[in-house]
Amino acid sequence: MTVLTIVVPVFALIALGYAAVRMKWLSEPAQKGLAEFSATIAIPALLFRTVSSSAPLTVSPARIWISFFGALALTWLAAMLAGRFILKRPEIDRTSIAMTSSYGNTVMLGIPLCLSVYGDAAAAPIAIILSIHTAILWGGATLQHQWLARSSATDPGTLLLSILRDLARNPLIVAIAAGVVWRVSGFGLHVVADRTLALISQAGVPTALVALGISLASFAIKGQGPTLATVVVLKNLFFPAVAWGLGVFLALPPAALGVVVLFAAMPAGANAYLFATKVDRAIHSASGAVALGTLLAVATVSALVAVLPR
Repeated sequence: MTVLTIVVPVFALIALGYAAVRMKWLSEPAQKGLAEFSATIAIPALLFRTVSSSAPLTVSPARIWISFFGALALTWLAAMLAGRFILKRPEIDRTSIAMTSSYGNTVMLGIPLCLSVYGDAAAAPIAIILSIHTAILWGGATLQHQWLARSSATDPGTLLLSILRDLARNPLIVAIAAGVVWRVSGFGLHVVADRTLALISQAGVPTALVALGISLASFAIKGQGPTLATVVVLKNLFFPAVAWGLGVFLALPPAALGVVVLFAAMPAGANAYLFATKVDRAIHSASGAVALGTLLAVATVSALVAVLPR
């Protein structure tokens, strides 16, 4: 399968979603409904089916976590240092800058892309990363911001309980956990259940990509030029480069390495913007990073797909 046949359809569906908003082909309720269907039904069904029926993992989850989250930690540190010594941003701004440099669009873009490149072999590495991805990033960023703001509005214990409650209600996490339990049980999927899940799953990738395109219409390329350039370089180039180096050092097999690198290469996602909005810091740069980063990802992701082992 060539790079064009993998990448072009993915970004064509994103462009379709963007055009649907600009051309007013879809009403606002329809746009919201499509995103909710993708995030709460279609993608979870896809994850459950692929995880519950995937082959046993042949690589230690620790090696995948170290490769991805080790690279994430180094990217976060680089963003904090850049915010202080290069961008000269106030201390309170730096968590938002680091979040935008680290939190990629792993669900709407990363999952469809990894499955397009590696098929069902990507399911287990995807599940391993996503199982702790949100908790580490959102929880860690919130705690750091509170520390820098010297705020005691929420104590760490209350914050942890809030994050755990959110994770317990997250359809993606529930689907991954249920898929692992079902696979371990050895029951297998009845042909009727499997066919039903397959039909729903077929809608997961296209609806997620179209919904991503719809969401991009809300973002604009703006913000302080140096800050925007820094976060895009860190997110689209530095993060995946470090993840690749760690993955090779830890001898990850092709599918696991590919998922780690492609997840790291995903442009800044809406959650990074939501965090910037929540703390009211570097909002324009986060918005610009989502828009510009996704545009540039057409080239950076295409290059990675061309050279990653399969």
